[in-house]
Amino acid sequence: MSNVYFKRFIGDSTPETVQSMSRQLLEHMVNAEKIELEKEIPLKVHFGEQGNVTYIKAENYDGVIDFLQERKITSSFIETTALYGGQRYRRDLHLQTAAGHGFTRLPVIIADGDHGQNFDEIEISQKHYARCKIARGLSGCKQLIVLAHFKGHGLSGFGGAIKQLSMGCAAKGGKLEMHLGVRPRIKPGKCTQCGLCRKACAENAIVAGEKWRIDTERCIGCGGCVAVCPERAVTVLSLRGIMNAAFGNRFNEKLAEYAYAAQKGKRNIYLNFLMNITRGCDCVGKKMSVILDDIGILASTDPVAIDKASWDLARKAGKKFGGHSTFAYAKKIGLGSADYIIKEI
Repeated sequence: MSNVYFKRFIGDSTPETVQSMSRQLLEHMVNAEKIELEKEIPLKVHFGEQGNVTYIKAENYDGVIDFLQERKITSSFIETTALYGGQRYRRDLHLQTAAGHGFTRLPVIIADGDHGQNFDEIEISQKHYARCKIARGLSGCKQLIVLAHFKGHGLSGFGGAIKQLSMGCAAKGGKLEMHLGVRPRIKPGKCTQCGLCRKACAENAIVAGEKWRIDTERCIGCGGCVAVCPERAVTVLSLRGIMNAAFGNRFNEKLAEYAYAAQKGKRNIYLNFLMNITRGCDCVGKKMSVILDDIGILASTDPVAIDKASWDLARKAGKKFGGHSTFAYAKKIGLGSADYIIKEI
């Protein structure tokens, strides 16, 4: 049974209100749980895709930053490159997006390198993965504050702390494994044989010839070639991959296993923001409708408990999200507990 601390929005959810509530919640939990804080604690965030307007804005995190700075704790905003297109699939573009969305108070770290190619393999020996590709800049951290926007998601049913750990901390190859479970391929009609993919491939898996191709025996699925190709000639999209993602690949179990790898050996703190709740993810680069009134902010040291509490609060407010099976599997592999006690403050 895990403790989940909760502050409910009463009246409004302005940035000033969110700053005050999150700071109070964090301070209360740290004291109540006797949490030992590291001297450096990055903030794992999502900067929102360009065109999205319902991601959690940077100013809402100022209360958490104030809390850390008062204790002389060094921090940063930390994220990873996205798998597909958009303005976050490459480090330089991701940094531009972060700055454009106001994430300027702290240094910004893109933890998996310029193209998502930098990772450490974390051994977990679970059903789907023996090892997981976790972004190198995150794998060595002793403690993170994981700031998650609770909302819907097309594949996982919901997004919260577990998804922020798994998809959010995985390098590009890890994201590819979770989404499709397939290796990239080169589309001959688009390939100009410029050689950038060969330079990006650490496994020498790009085979030159009349038609360039990827040696699937050598390829480890890191996704670097996908990111660097200026012609978008390297793709992971296929009928098999789409069918796997939609029906057969146990997506939520894979998310739980990657989340397990991302938090392994860490003493993380989790805050879920139940506001601007939409059907889709913050990766969606367009305006989306809010489907629930703002509910509040939750804090816990258990990613499973905080997501289950968030899921239950959303259901009580009138929206039942999918993805409930995630909790049982996450509990089974030891990620956390689906049993919780709400402590409203």
